[in-house]
Amino acid sequence: MAAGSTTFDAAAETARYLATLPPEAHAKATAYTQGGHWLLLWGTLVAILVSWIIIRTGVLARIRTSAGKGRIGWLAVLAVLPIWFVMDSLLSLPWSVYSDWWRQTQYGLTSQALGGWFADWGKGLIVGLIMNVILFSLIYWIMRLSPRRWWLWGGLVTSAFLIFGIVVAPVVIEPLFNKYTPAPAGPMRETVVAMARANGVPSDKIFIYNGSKQSNAYTANVSGLFGSARVAMSDTMFSKGADIAEVRGVVGHEMGHYVHMHALWFAGVFSLIAMTGFWLAGRLFPMAARLMGSGVESIADPAGLPVLAAVLSVLSLLATPLINTVVRVAEADADNFSLQRVNEPDGLAKALVKTIEYRAATPGRWEEIIFYDHPSVGWRVRNAMEWKAAHPKTPDAVMIDMTPDRPELAPPPPPNK
Repeated sequence: MAAGSTTFDAAAETARYLATLPPEAHAKATAYTQGGHWLLLWGTLVAILVSWIIIRTGVLARIRTSAGKGRIGWLAVLAVLPIWFVMDSLLSLPWSVYSDWWRQTQYGLTSQALGGWFADWGKGLIVGLIMNVILFSLIYWIMRLSPRRWWLWGGLVTSAFLIFGIVVAPVVIEPLFNKYTPAPAGPMRETVVAMARANGVPSDKIFIYNGSKQSNAYTANVSGLFGSARVAMSDTMFSKGADIAEVRGVVGHEMGHYVHMHALWFAGVFSLIAMTGFWLAGRLFPMAARLMGSGVESIADPAGLPVLAAVLSVLSLLATPLINTVVRVAEADADNFSLQRVNEPDGLAKALVKTIEYRAATPGRWEEIIFYDHPSVGWRVRNAMEWKAAHPKTPDAVMIDMTPDRPELAPPPPPNK
């Protein structure tokens, strides 16, 4: 059955790919995925409970009064922020152990020992402490400067902070958790270098990292922006038998994120979401402060940070469908970029099937819209097969793969579910 022939059936090919996993594997993936949906709710309830406990201790109010000497200024903010973050992290630790380590272990998605997980958690605590102190110091400073428009400027600062984090992450943060080594010479590296050069992605930064240290998930990424951008493939790709076609399909997808500047797209959209969240938080804060018994009247008072954190947690939960949709659209666009530039529909499909273990393949329509930050694997494989049907490979396919965007190579519309 040849691609492009009248007998090629994209739906049947999709079903064939999904059937490469036995029914029990699909059932396990569905249980893991749907259980994860409930974790969103329980995680929000844990965040509210932790905030309430911190408030009831009265620690932050005493620190604010002592450090600020009766004034709510920068000294009070800098004194309160690290104490709040450490208390919040420690009180949330049992939940983090369950959701981020124990549950992953039970489903075979990590082989990391608890001691190794704690080591990474400690590093994350330090990184998060620094980043949160900087960000919230700026936001509280803005609150004092512009009490009525702080939500607007706070959203812009959050966006700028996000972009800064994307730029420095590959250089400063990611090496704290994993070891990145240049991809060894050979056909795989030559293939990725050729793809990078053809698509305007830095070709001198092709790395393999020990992602299996934390996760057994099959994954790759392009991280960073501008001069810090790099292509990184987890060693799990190769331990799970990735061939050149899979590497091309997956790396082509990741390069799509870089070429289409999805990071900047996310920063812009999330800036608007942050502005809306801050605006709503400002109006909900007085009621939440009374309900939680904080005794704090002004949102600009750092002693009320647990209240603000609880409100933002609830708003974040409610915004989940919107946030997921924004990311899902970008992921579909990256798939289409890979198909258009690399033309490896079968390589991409084989790789996608290996991700089913942590993302069920065929969710219901509304389940996908609300909870999935990637299109479902069933949808993505079908999309790849639709492309294969419309774009059979020819002897000059390699030349077509490496050309810039051309209208005649535009990806087909998403298939109907």
